[in-house]
Amino acid sequence: MSGHSKWHNIQQKKGKIDVIRGKVFTKLGKEIIVAAKNGGSKLDANAHLRDVVAKAKSNNMPLETINRAIKKGAGELEGVNYEEIVYEGYGAEGVAIVVVTLTDKKNRSVATVRHAFDRHHGNMGSAGCVSWMFAKKGQIIIERTDDMDEDEVMMIALDAGAEDFNVEEEMFEIITSVESFGEVRESLEKKGFEFASAQITMIPDNMIPTSMEGAAKVQELIDMLEDNEDVQDVYNNAEYPEEFEG
Repeated sequence: MSGHSKWHNIQQKKGKIDVIRGKVFTKLGKEIIVAAKNGGSKLDANAHLRDVVAKAKSNNMPLETINRAIKKGAGELEGVNYEEIVYEGYGAEGVAIVVVTLTDKKNRSVATVRHAFDRHHGNMGSAGCVSWMFAKKGQIIIERTDDMDEDEVMMIALDAGAEDFNVEEEMFEIITSVESFGEVRESLEKKGFEFASAQITMIPDNMIPTSMEGAAKVQELIDMLEDNEDVQDVYNNAEYPEEFEG
């Protein structure tokens, strides 16, 4: 993803969080429930749960809401059983799209995801049709400020176990393995860094340049998917034109 598109998408997501915070909390709550169900409710013994809780806190999710979701996942409170289902397909101009859902109704999620693809010039494909174009990695984004020394931030990240460090005009991008993500994130937090984004993500191996028209169609599809209550994450390999505003 180009620096412009990456930062554009991050800023756009931050804006959406401010507008639809309740919906974001619902999605984060699902992640916490599943993490607690699969690995237990103790943060010190469940690295995945620690990462998800940190993500929830960075989005200003109330501690009471976080704890309630943990208890639901651990079976201490009544909750819903969610299943993770991944859908794959193509958007306009051949852009690859991976959709991760957490749902209690598989038939509903597949129908609504397929409808979004069909409505916005896309095609939903079979499992594995595009996921091979992405690598699952930890990604930490730090918004640059004037007092940050690029070399110092890079050395701190690499010493903590990061795999890669990328510099853009407005941000630093730190890439980690899935296994070392939590350790790197916690190390940077202890150094006082705040994150624009910190999550396990799917990073495309190659980008697909789009026209302005294609970018608009792809973004409309992504927006519709992300507005779906069953959808947790949407990954794509679109490289938008510099002048595209979304």
